[in-house]
Amino acid sequence: MNITQFNEQITSLFEEHLHKYGDDEYGFTHISKDEFHKIGYTTNLTLETIEEAYKNGVDMIVTHHAPWSFLFGMEKACIEKLKQYEMNHFWIHLPLDFVKFGTCTSLFNGIGIDTILEYSTYEEEELPGIGEYKEAIPFSNLVGKLEEKMEEKVKSWRNHDKPVKRIAILTGVGNNTNLIERALEKGCDTYITGEKILYTVQHAKFKGINLIVGSHTFTEVFGVESLAHKLQDRDPAIEIIRVYEEHLE
Repeated sequence: MNITQFNEQITSLFEEHLHKYGDDEYGFTHISKDEFHKIGYTTNLTLETIEEAYKNGVDMIVTHHAPWSFLFGMEKACIEKLKQYEMNHFWIHLPLDFVKFGTCTSLFNGIGIDTILEYSTYEEEELPGIGEYKEAIPFSNLVGKLEEKMEEKVKSWRNHDKPVKRIAILTGVGNNTNLIERALEKGCDTYITGEKILYTVQHAKFKGINLIVGSHTFTEVFGVESLAHKLQDRDPAIEIIRVYEEHLE
């Protein structure tokens, strides 16, 4: 695959979502070569993930996050490493959060949800996806499903005695209490996200809704995985591999 073909596939896969949130929500950090053969995917671009990609013969890294400007000096260091290894890097943020195959949907699929009632959206604010099991399951089972899928321990607060049936998910930074209110408005008994603050925990307890918090990185990686598989489906000659990322959070 070459860069032009890659851009065409991204445009086709994301349709109106690609430009809906602004043109600073996706792009290339660095392009070393026009032709590439092996995509390595993960959530974050760091010096460590570049090294892991290099060890595995990757020549195109695809991530959810860029090395953000508030991580002072990281972008420059990553670009130097990409140049050294002659690797490309592409990232896509909000479009991947809110496209139908994106981060929230992929995590729903990972916990075996039966029906997605509403996809995550962004209009004036971010709104969680809503999913439902046909048969309610114990809260402990849901915690176990998440820990098995993400291969990490999660933080969980059981705030009522009922089994779990309807769930709201916003991957990554979903610590705003407005999101808990949205989950309650939609009849959810459980809210899952990738970050919390004190007020997230307090509000969930006060309102009697279960709260589960995984890491930002590993609530979102499955959306990047879905994108990588879609790219491979469209060009079977491309090899894809998940790049190891440390459970840092």
